[in-house]
Amino acid sequence: MKSSQKPKASHGADTEVTVEISGCEAKDADAVFGALRTVFASDRAPDDTPEEVAGARPTVWCSTFDVSEVRKKAGPTRLTKPVTADIQGGYWAVARLQEGLTGAFAVEVLGTAAGDQEQEAQLRLDTRRV
Repeated sequence: MKSSQKPKASHGADTEVTVEISGCEAKDADAVFGALRTVFASDRAPDDTPEEVAGARPTVWCSTFDVSEVRKKAGPTRLTKPVTADIQGGYWAVARLQEGLTGAFAVEVLGTAAGDQEQEAQLRLDTRRV
């Protein structure tokens, strides 16, 4: 394979990325999930929006995205505050999800943890300056 060629991913677990968001308002979590649903297929319906949950424990919103096919590019998306997202999946899938987020947000990688076949990354998403 030439170095300029992207590896072809097969459908299934190796193309799925789990995204967890916490520590932000529900509308910001919804903005992130909405942008991702524009780009990739999701396990959540478009009307399945994050809701605030009362209590002492933090709320964590979670969704899984299949990055095997890009639907269309997401446009700039406004956030009230920066959002931290924890993502987990295969190396190629995590990179592809990060790439999909760049159309909507300014993306900063805060840290990564590498496994044998999977990678975890913590991303800081902010409103992208146009």
